[in-house]
Amino acid sequence: MAIDIDHFLNILVEEVRNYQVPVVDLIAVQTKDPFRILVATILSARTKDETTAKASARLFKKVSDLKSLASLDEATIAKLIYPVGFYKNKAKYLKQLPAAMEEFGGKIPEDVESLTRLPGVGRKTANLVVAVAFNKPAICVDTHVHRIMNIWGYVETKTPLETEMALRRKLPAEYWIKVNSILVAFGQAICKPLRPHCDRCIIAGLCPQIGVIPRKVPGPKKNAKSNGIKRLISWNVNGLRAVEKKGFTDIVHELDADIISLQEIKAMPDQLPENVRNLEGYEAYWYPAKRKGYAGVCTYTRIKPLNVIYGMDIPEHDQEGRVLTLEFENFFLVNAYFPNAQHGLLRMDYKLAFNRDMHNFLDRLAEKKSVVICGDFNVAHKPIDLANPKQNEKNPGYSAAEREWMDTFTGAGYIDTFRKFNQEPDQYTWWSYRFNARARNIGWRIDYFCVDPASENRVKAAGILDHILGSDHCPVGLDFE
Repeated sequence: MAIDIDHFLNILVEEVRNYQVPVVDLIAVQTKDPFRILVATILSARTKDETTAKASARLFKKVSDLKSLASLDEATIAKLIYPVGFYKNKAKYLKQLPAAMEEFGGKIPEDVESLTRLPGVGRKTANLVVAVAFNKPAICVDTHVHRIMNIWGYVETKTPLETEMALRRKLPAEYWIKVNSILVAFGQAICKPLRPHCDRCIIAGLCPQIGVIPRKVPGPKKNAKSNGIKRLISWNVNGLRAVEKKGFTDIVHELDADIISLQEIKAMPDQLPENVRNLEGYEAYWYPAKRKGYAGVCTYTRIKPLNVIYGMDIPEHDQEGRVLTLEFENFFLVNAYFPNAQHGLLRMDYKLAFNRDMHNFLDRLAEKKSVVICGDFNVAHKPIDLANPKQNEKNPGYSAAEREWMDTFTGAGYIDTFRKFNQEPDQYTWWSYRFNARARNIGWRIDYFCVDPASENRVKAAGILDHILGSDHCPVGLDFE
């Protein structure tokens, strides 16, 4: 159905008037200085607004222009902006900014193409600066704009860049500058990336809700055992201490899962804050590596397990904290962090040994009851599962030996639950931190939920939650009956 975009956006202009203002718009209200708006926009990427606001305030106490920015060393900048996401990279970009600006005579460029030549500035940042700092027609498309425009069916696109190009052709010019601030505010408060609050959305009666699973209306939580379908989440957090600073507990609240399995926690429980060690509403089970700051898994559950199995009773694997199994009434949940074959495939023999031992372990469990295994498998199975298969055929994660093991695993009947429901390309769970890979969706699907052959009919839904930030991986989910 075709929506009336004028009607939708005019309703939301009034609706979001009293919502929290996105941080870049807030800074723009305080100052029209293009330098400050550019710097704040760079800091805001993959960072909560509250964190960006505080970091910007600290930096602007020391820095007012390019000259004063040039006087600071990279370490000082990093200290001032911590803990914004990727603060070390952003400190490097800001240190490089004054020299890069010489090409433009020391003035902030007013067009998108010039801005994207600056360090740390992609199209989203460039469009936002053009619109907010210079009040020129530009369409800033972040994940909220991309997601909501697709939910409405106003565009049918796979990436924010495709959405920007589609909106340039279709969206009336009067909305170009303001559409980002409207939909970011609306997306943060109501149309959230996961389980949006359709029950209190002002346009719920008009919205097509394409691809949307609304949240459960708040109320007394049913006992998970009697609920029938359990919501399971798996996420390689690439450092639980790091992701905690990026709003981990808020993300968990939004996920509203019965069980959450984390990999690569890189921490001992006593190194974590109290609100992470004892996450409200969950019982936590930890299996860190013996080596500090390395690997490790953790599972949070609302359902009390009958038994907990730490490792696979194979010391070589178990010392790395890679496998944690919770036994419930009618299924086992195995939380696993598979080894990386490493550059040059130096650890390939170890990885294949781990894979074989894991397969045997799962087979033994499946003799007793259903088995769900989740985690970072560190392998993209088929060409559809990564952006550049040809270039990676000899690289870790897509080598022939690793894919052959995955063929053997699924050939034995274990079911890749995501592919049970989704055969589309461009569906990834991990993106390199380099080359703006996540924004360009150049990624790999290496995080899985799989079930044993006899349990396929218990799988009700599976998906990738690629709007959840905080790590180089995103969470994956499974609804299991």
